[in-house]
Amino acid sequence: MTTTAGRTGLRRALDAANIPCLTMCLVQLTGDLRWLDEPYAPTRARGLDDHDTGGLPDDVQDEIRDAAAAAVEAYLAGAPVAIEAPRGELLLRMLRTSTGEPVGDEFEPMMAETLGSAEPEPVPHPVVPDGFDALVIGAGVGGLLAVATLRAMGVPVTAVERNTEVAGTWWENHYPGAGVDTPSHLYSYSFRPHPWSTAFGRRDEVFDYLRDYADDADLRRSIEFGAEVEAAAWDDDARRWAVTVRRADGSRETRGASVLISAVGQLNRPTVPDLPGLDSFEGPLFHSARWPDLDLAGRRVAVVGTGASAMQIVPRIAGRAGSVTIFQRSPQWIAPHAGYFDEIGADRQQVLAEVPFYAGWYRTRLAWTFNDKVHPALVVDPDWEHPERSVNAANDGHRRHFTRYLEAELEGRPDLVAKALPHYPPFGKRMLLDNGWFAALRRDDVELVTEAVASVGPSSVRTASGAEHAANVVVMATGFAAHEFLAGVDVRGRSGRRLTEEWGDDDARAHLGMTVPGFPNLFLLSGPNTALGHGGSQITIIELQMRAVARLVAGMLEHGSSAIEVRREVAEAYDAEVDEAHAGMIWTHPGMTNWYRNAAGRVVNTLPWRIVDYRARLEASGLDDHELR
Repeated sequence: MTTTAGRTGLRRALDAANIPCLTMCLVQLTGDLRWLDEPYAPTRARGLDDHDTGGLPDDVQDEIRDAAAAAVEAYLAGAPVAIEAPRGELLLRMLRTSTGEPVGDEFEPMMAETLGSAEPEPVPHPVVPDGFDALVIGAGVGGLLAVATLRAMGVPVTAVERNTEVAGTWWENHYPGAGVDTPSHLYSYSFRPHPWSTAFGRRDEVFDYLRDYADDADLRRSIEFGAEVEAAAWDDDARRWAVTVRRADGSRETRGASVLISAVGQLNRPTVPDLPGLDSFEGPLFHSARWPDLDLAGRRVAVVGTGASAMQIVPRIAGRAGSVTIFQRSPQWIAPHAGYFDEIGADRQQVLAEVPFYAGWYRTRLAWTFNDKVHPALVVDPDWEHPERSVNAANDGHRRHFTRYLEAELEGRPDLVAKALPHYPPFGKRMLLDNGWFAALRRDDVELVTEAVASVGPSSVRTASGAEHAANVVVMATGFAAHEFLAGVDVRGRSGRRLTEEWGDDDARAHLGMTVPGFPNLFLLSGPNTALGHGGSQITIIELQMRAVARLVAGMLEHGSSAIEVRREVAEAYDAEVDEAHAGMIWTHPGMTNWYRNAAGRVVNTLPWRIVDYRARLEASGLDDHELR
């Protein structure tokens, strides 16, 4: 526990503390369980709010803060911690009290690790034979973790990164307003906390975080920048991958690797619709992920799309540009979050740094709120009487809440309410947080057009009705080739079979989203059906996957094998479970389209289960599910 000398300001700083988290710290420091009962037990939070007061009266909050300050002082004076690492029924009681919700027993192991009450799974240390090595595609969140893990295992590893820097999407996406919609303290590696300056990390700070990790862990010496993997072919006799790498100067090299790990993610290749007239546009026209150095002052900006990127861009450029016209094919559900713009000031930073166990409880609380809490509201109730608007009673409650918020934000503008209110169930598409979107829509210099773009002219954008909208800058916030996993890499497995033959154009499948039959020693991070449609941090998923990869590689080496491949019957059984689960989830609802489904309507991107369930599946899947050769 990191502490600093001098606590004269601690009591003042505790005024900024989250009361449910602080109360749990008080329990651990003192061992006094009365703090878990009335009148100190917090109420249930509404929505995604931090619920800092715990819903308690001011005098009760002050009693908790005073007691916590005294407990910290005693700790600093040498008093022993009463409960160093709560587990089992006590931890479950603390979790249920702090959230005000019925946290299931199955969450105890995962939450214990998040809190720091349980040690994470150790990195295995197999005997690595001479000549055994690994190649990682990409140096973003997953690629950096893969390099660090494999090096810790003693496996020689090289990552090939097409950019000139680390961080992947956080290097490429630097459009105005770019940031995460997962809380900063959750969107970070579990082993690398950071004093985030804002509640939701902005792009520059997230990039700095990943860059600093690469520097501090000395990962750059294992990364080749400005190079891109073009092809990979499995040599079954040599038990190695032959990987073709193209450098920025156009030269190519084929190198070998015992293990190949894809860490390219799902949202890494921008897509721009093939609209008539794109080449005729006389001004800047670009994808949001390729934002140029551009002064928008006085310009008429057209933004095509209303997804996550557009929702971050528009509030930042409205008022800077001369005008903004937004082209919306379908509206998005938007959730309120009172603390979205909050800066984490000196008092909160002090509490996070100086109160024992507080940082762990804060991350644990965020993990409950943003990970699996909402999942039951996304499961289809076949007996629900209003399937046209929601999928169950809880989902209908979310709809009412989000609708009231939208109507309040757009009060007095029935025209905007009609345009902005979705008709499909909440969470049917990726849920977005309001970062000033509704306020931007109300501006006189912002127009919301509810027609699809049909073509582009030299200085205009035309919609399907033939209406022409003047523009001298066009931003294509049109998403990514999310269904094309490992796009641009010609991967051939045993017998020369291509991965595109195994998957087709847009129907990727992998056991646990990680391994594919017929492709030995190939592992995917953030592979098919592992994106989080119900909420949570993708970094959590990547950490769980990399642990599983490490177990499999270590198991292979410990058995004296040189190749590991998932059994086809295991992979096919898993695929069937995924499809069956998705048939009962909101993302297959017929009332809307989303980027999770392919052309045939199959969900290929999102995880159908809770994170806690996926974690259990990863831990249960071992060498018995694979062939060793």
